[in-house]
Amino acid sequence: MKHFPKLETERLILDQIKPEDIPKIVVYAGNIKITENTRSMPHPYFEEDAISWLHMLNQGFKNKDNFIFAIRTKVDEAFMGGIGLTLNVKNNRAELGYWIAEPFWNKGYTTEAVKAILKFGFEELYLNKITAEYLTTNEASGKVMIKNGMIKEGELKDHDVKKDHTIEDGLYVSLVQYRLTKQEYESISTPTL
Repeated sequence: MKHFPKLETERLILDQIKPEDIPKIVVYAGNIKITENTRSMPHPYFEEDAISWLHMLNQGFKNKDNFIFAIRTKVDEAFMGGIGLTLNVKNNRAELGYWIAEPFWNKGYTTEAVKAILKFGFEELYLNKITAEYLTTNEASGKVMIKNGMIKEGELKDHDVKKDHTIEDGLYVSLVQYRLTKQEYESISTPTL
């Protein structure tokens, strides 16, 4: 895959995050409601954070072990958030992660974007398994996973340390993990006759 892929859904375009997205990323990711519900986003969120994230994404694509897309509206291609897969190449699996700006909440955009990324992971990258985790305080994210046919694997108590610019040592956070295997994906993607 030489060029970064572009995925389209009914209402969305998922494509490469660009330097011109940085101002929107800073504004949207700077919302405490976003950072409270993500595992690694710092608060406050600065331009340097967005630049660092962009460099990490570009390197991940170059290494073919990280495919992080911008979520955009199809109407005007406005930046709404990010979604993607971090690959564990050795084990042929990936971890799905996503966030979407508050103005776009409760409209089904995240569910639509996740469906496209799952399809990309299984049908383009030929993965065997995709997992996703959410903070126990963010049940809306779990609903997105369930709507896409993902299956709960377990709860991970005090699993990650969440750091930000205001907490020196960070806080332990608990996660709920969901999964979808290729076989499970095929069983829900194949139309029944």
